[in-house]
Amino acid sequence: LPGSWKMLTVAVCVTLLGYLQAQELQGHVSIILLGATGDLAKKYLWQGLFQLYLDEAGKGHSFSFHGAALTAPKQGQELMTKALESLSCPQDVTPSRCVELKGQFLRLSQYRQLKTPKDYQTLSKDIEAQVQREGLREAGRIFYFSVPPFAYADIARNINSSCRPGPGAWLRVVLEKPFGHDHLSAQQLATELGSFFQEEEMYRVDHYLGKQVVAQILPFRDQNRQVLDGLWNRHHVERVEVIMKETVDAEGRTSFYEEYGVIRDTLQNHLTEILTLVAMELPPNVSSSEAVLRHKLQAFQALRGLQKGSAVLGQYQTYSGQVRRELQKPDSFHSLTPTFAAVLVHVDNLRWEGVPFILMSGKALDERVGYVRVLFKNRAFCVQSERHWASEQCQCLPRQIIFHIGHGELGHPAILVSRNLFRPSLPTQTWREVQDRPGLRLFGRPLSDYYAYSPVGEQDAYSILLSHIFHRRKESFITTENLLASWVFWTPLLDSLAREAPRLYPAGAESGHLLDLEFSGGQLFFSQQQPEQLVPGPGSAPRPSDFQVLRATYRESPLVSAWPEELISKLAEDIEATAVQAVRRFGKFHLALSGGSSPIALFQQLATGHFGFPWAHTHLWLADERCVPLSDPESNFQGLQAHLLQHVRVPYYNIHPMPVHLHQRLCAEEDQGAQTYAREISALVTNSSFDLVLLGMGTDGHTASLFPQSPAGLDGEQLVVLTESPFRPHQRMSLSLPLINRAKKVAVLVMGRRKREIAMLVSRVGHEPKKWPISGVLPRSGQLVWYMDFEAFLG
Repeated sequence: LPGSWKMLTVAVCVTLLGYLQAQELQGHVSIILLGATGDLAKKYLWQGLFQLYLDEAGKGHSFSFHGAALTAPKQGQELMTKALESLSCPQDVTPSRCVELKGQFLRLSQYRQLKTPKDYQTLSKDIEAQVQREGLREAGRIFYFSVPPFAYADIARNINSSCRPGPGAWLRVVLEKPFGHDHLSAQQLATELGSFFQEEEMYRVDHYLGKQVVAQILPFRDQNRQVLDGLWNRHHVERVEVIMKETVDAEGRTSFYEEYGVIRDTLQNHLTEILTLVAMELPPNVSSSEAVLRHKLQAFQALRGLQKGSAVLGQYQTYSGQVRRELQKPDSFHSLTPTFAAVLVHVDNLRWEGVPFILMSGKALDERVGYVRVLFKNRAFCVQSERHWASEQCQCLPRQIIFHIGHGELGHPAILVSRNLFRPSLPTQTWREVQDRPGLRLFGRPLSDYYAYSPVGEQDAYSILLSHIFHRRKESFITTENLLASWVFWTPLLDSLAREAPRLYPAGAESGHLLDLEFSGGQLFFSQQQPEQLVPGPGSAPRPSDFQVLRATYRESPLVSAWPEELISKLAEDIEATAVQAVRRFGKFHLALSGGSSPIALFQQLATGHFGFPWAHTHLWLADERCVPLSDPESNFQGLQAHLLQHVRVPYYNIHPMPVHLHQRLCAEEDQGAQTYAREISALVTNSSFDLVLLGMGTDGHTASLFPQSPAGLDGEQLVVLTESPFRPHQRMSLSLPLINRAKKVAVLVMGRRKREIAMLVSRVGHEPKKWPISGVLPRSGQLVWYMDFEAFLG
């Protein structure tokens, strides 16, 4: 009897679930296309909505489609009708059936002007009236913003206040890029939209995520997990290339391009999204949107910060002329906007340590093609000559997996796997093997060298994305958190390149090898020198490399002055040379580092460009520290950890943070943290004489945490002292001036226009450490060298 009850209960539950699912399906969905008469709508969105209707209409949902714009009703309806005339049906639909389906879709589509809050109220009332009249239940509303981002806020406000569906129905708003210009603007836009919509209601479109091959990257990795688990890592992958080349130029779009440029247009979004799909850890369940998005965010967070040397820029020769014509600029105008960019990216985790990821995109190039190429290392050497090699067995052939997004000589989307790797598994109902095409070579090998697969039926990216929006598959879209993580990664590079003159190239095949690249360490550079005839003419901006490093004296000590990039490079070289010499003579190198913002670029340079640095024999000390926990973002040690320590291999027992947090207290005198650090220095550093101390100079003349009028640390016997800062956090710990002056070498790094005034003042004063502590820095038997950028030195 209990078993019968159990079976009966299960049967009732199944019936009830079926009933509830049927109820769920019998809902009405209203889709409102804002910007319905625009270019994107005409080219892609109406066709995508028609495909969505064909896919879903027979499954219990009813639809209405509202084309909306600012255009007056009569003219708007004419423009929309014209756009709808070009709709096409899938190949397997007969012409007569296609006419019938298009007629149904046209009857469900209407134009309306959406301009004022009242227009949105009217739309909402009309949808409610239709649902009631036809005896339906409203399932939800989709608003597609095919409008410029400056219009988002007004539209969002109107939807939120006047056009949300009633209780029990969902709202989805779809947003098109650009999503900001940098981290700050993206943050502002996200905050604004977040005041009107919940995160789960927003779908930010990157149409590359809807391209069939891109959408297949994660499923491919999942379906071939057993084979790829052992290959998809730094031990086997030589490099990854994410490429998008175009033959068209920016003519007609120069106003957009002048504002955004190629990095913001394609690398920050399309190519970075693809990179994360390749680099992210594969979640156990790739169909879980939440898991995919979480793992993508972790991939963003593992990207190593970019420097100016991580990128090269180009611009096709006629671009400036196009800008002058289209934007009415004077004849002397030369644009610095890049139309070509290549960036070297590293992922700092155990899987990808040391593997270069090359992102490259450009206009007016020799071909139109997009692909991701994973090239595997090859340690094989074949004794027999190449004519005897069999592609399925020979390990000497290149080993690669190519996600061919489209175009190029192949002409269609495809996934290619070298036959000497493995035969991949793909879903047979949607992917089929490509027939060989004799004479066609891809990446240096004939097509027959690959297991090659293409989609059974090609689908447009927007059709795929609209289907994913409808089915609430959020993994194909950009969350606020992921968007901001991407901008955190790209904004510093964009800022550093803002005044960089790009290399000019003729366009198309005539560019030859001008844009060919090489990379070494964290640096990317063009293989060829820039030919004379392509150097920008009069009026172009000078590049930092046009200026040499200036050597002079300052306060009777050597001065090195240069543009910031060259200055940091020179300082890093000098520190490395000092370290190598110290290790050669004494077996170890003791380096004391100041905190603050100035050394960050130096730390990054040391981490990414100095592989000969004897880190294993280096002891790292702090010149000063804020009295906050070491995990606090304001901690100098935390800055050192983030920008240097996590990227280099320093033995943990060679790292000496200041003991500012003892017994759960911060810099309490009775805990004797300063004395403890002094004893550690005396025990490990011969004669308490550091090999090198790196200092900065504040706008008030302070150095380390020794401030004007400071009662401690300027003289006396103490090696380490507690001090008071005029800035928060007020409590500090610092090396004393007498200890600093025992160093074999002291380097003072001064950067930025804000330091110009204090640099001029300090150049004239004598030895007055109570007024200007920096003036008291003069090693007794060591050397003092000033490193000052041109803005601090020359103004």
